[in-house]
Amino acid sequence: MKAALLEHAGRIEDKPLRLRDVPEPTPVGTEILIKVGACGVCRSNLHMVEGDWLPATPASFPIIPGHEVVGTVSAVGPSVSHLSVGDRVGVQPIWATCGVCEYCVSGREQLCRKRQITGETRDGGYAEYMLAESAYAYPIPDGLSDTEAAPLFCPGITAYGSVSKAALSPGKKVAVLGVGGVGHMVIQMAALTGADVYAVTRSSVHRAVAEELGAVQSYSPKGEGGSFVADAALDAAIVFAPSDASVAEAMRIVKPGGRIVLGVAQNVGLLDIGDERTVVGSVLGNRQQMRDVLDLAAAGKLRSVHADYPLAEANEVLGMLKAGEIRARAVLVP
Repeated sequence: MKAALLEHAGRIEDKPLRLRDVPEPTPVGTEILIKVGACGVCRSNLHMVEGDWLPATPASFPIIPGHEVVGTVSAVGPSVSHLSVGDRVGVQPIWATCGVCEYCVSGREQLCRKRQITGETRDGGYAEYMLAESAYAYPIPDGLSDTEAAPLFCPGITAYGSVSKAALSPGKKVAVLGVGGVGHMVIQMAALTGADVYAVTRSSVHRAVAEELGAVQSYSPKGEGGSFVADAALDAAIVFAPSDASVAEAMRIVKPGGRIVLGVAQNVGLLDIGDERTVVGSVLGNRQQMRDVLDLAAAGKLRSVHADYPLAEANEVLGMLKAGEIRARAVLVP
């Protein structure tokens, strides 16, 4: 099969991904083999490809990146009974977990310390075929194409998890800082709670996307064309802009007693305990939440804004992402 293989980390400008012929894998045990129809392109793919997370990630070289994957089951391991050849399924970043730790048994499997990560510890979806653990493969509802569904498996579940932590309800006001692959879905899900959603982004293109998807208004960050609210006016902020300045902006605009949800690893700075703000991190979501995301999309309440590219252009697409030229989500199609 063809795969975009990362044999060693390097600047995306040097095209470190190589389109190679590699052996098609064979499923064993509870694994399935997926014929990949689409794989979303995530900024974390770019970090891994460029070596930002070495030595821990990827787990080894060579590796095939890609962790938001949709395709068709082409073979099943001998212990698989709930999926069949021909079924359409999707796979998210969580490839598998231990199933027995305190996180797994309490519905927080995304926190499992022994989790396997698609495209980082196991080969991912920048390929024609990919192995998956059947317990972490999700049936795709009819009516969703592969390219529509693929971004639901990282931006979709990540957005759902972050919004669930923001404690939103009708009449509340929330800012979404960073309107990209994840942020454009956060806006939609936050709006579904009945809250008033305000988008904050440097990009005029992304501001247009935000208002198209349900934001009451969109703004530039403070100091870039004027901030949009006085200090401490909103109930919550959800941050997916990867900068310390964005976290500081969130702290500035959330009122005492409010919540700041961080989907990026940035410095929080000094917390004023007198304001009693809650700051919480958020990563992905559990398997039931993943099913909820698919149901929302099938019902027409959530959609991915995406552009599709051939798998052979993986380096170029990651370069566009690095340059800020992707409107929301890019999807690779083998």
